[in-house]
Amino acid sequence: MNGGNTSKHTSYDEKVKRLSPKSEKPMSLVKAFVVGGLICVLGQLIRDTGLAFGLDEEAAALLCTFLLIFLSALLTGLGVYDKLGRFAGAGSIVPITGFANSMVSPAMEFKREGYITGVGAKMFVIAGPVLVYGICSSILVGLIYFFLRIAFKG
Repeated sequence: MNGGNTSKHTSYDEKVKRLSPKSEKPMSLVKAFVVGGLICVLGQLIRDTGLAFGLDEEAAALLCTFLLIFLSALLTGLGVYDKLGRFAGAGSIVPITGFANSMVSPAMEFKREGYITGVGAKMFVIAGPVLVYGICSSILVGLIYFFLRIAFKG
């Protein structure tokens, strides 16, 4: 029923296997785990330091989030975070730092147009849809919560 396409698929599969980069999966997993874990340890240290300086839980969490995003954006701009990503794979992408990196990286491609009209403008073009959908969905969830509280209180 294949109509003779089996040999074409087999040669294609062989070509893909031959040309695909070889992945050392166990080592890739270890690298991702260690780097992702170290990013999380850094976040925990920032949070604990905030608490030690008298911040409440919410303020310490905000400080942690802010600093991790700032550091990853800075390291992306300096070209360090991309090297970390090549080394660690998903270990550098999964935490919030990966989100900041994914926002800054495309904007850095427009550096030749200047920091204001190139990087700054493109960063808002990229971040715009994320912010719009995030804000709209939070408003929608807030309204649903508001009306459900009214409905079940009365």
